[in-house]
Amino acid sequence: MFRFLDSLSSKRQAYMYIILFDSLVLLMFYVTKTFFINSETVYLLFGAQYGPFVSTGEWYRIVTAMFMHGGFLHLAFNMYALYILGNYAEGIYGTYRFISYFLITGIVGNIATHFFYYDSLSVGASGAIFGLVGALFGAGFRKDTPFFLKSITGSALLPMIVLNVALGFIPGSGINNAAHIGGLLSGMLLGYVIPVYTSYRSEKIWKVISITLIAIVILSYIMLVYSFFA
Repeated sequence: MFRFLDSLSSKRQAYMYIILFDSLVLLMFYVTKTFFINSETVYLLFGAQYGPFVSTGEWYRIVTAMFMHGGFLHLAFNMYALYILGNYAEGIYGTYRFISYFLITGIVGNIATHFFYYDSLSVGASGAIFGLVGALFGAGFRKDTPFFLKSITGSALLPMIVLNVALGFIPGSGINNAAHIGGLLSGMLLGYVIPVYTSYRSEKIWKVISITLIAIVILSYIMLVYSFFA
């Protein structure tokens, strides 16, 4: 896995692998729902977050829900956003921090979901995507952020943030604003506190953090599969 990550880091295309993985998860979901289990429980089978289940020990759903989507349209919107923002964020921060920011903010967004949408099924990567937006937004207010990044950081992103958060408050929209705002705020914190360019030593630390987070994702899926066969 270390060599694979190093290869990704040199190419800076981890966001494409996330898009591929999310697409495969949804494809497997539809195959299962069409031919094997025509029931809403399939969402749970593929890692949807549901507060009562999380409270009874299925914490891993806070992680797996990031990679599951409610349908092709939901996936298309999120993956298009990830394709654009992931390209920018990974290009600016590098692969290790991109992966770390994506997973950290996604988890924070889903923790917020647990408290604000406790009795609802929740899926989607939008909390993590908002986390990337937040990181770029926060970076724009650091004095050491290079001037040539100003057009894609800071206040340049404010109209997009305001519009998308406002849409989440429309009654009946079905948008999980808890994940959006949780991811956004945690991303802002990361972007503002941590400089865009870090030292070689810091990069080594972020490599360890990203590997740890990927291991948590893998463990989460192992536990998800085990829960249905136990």
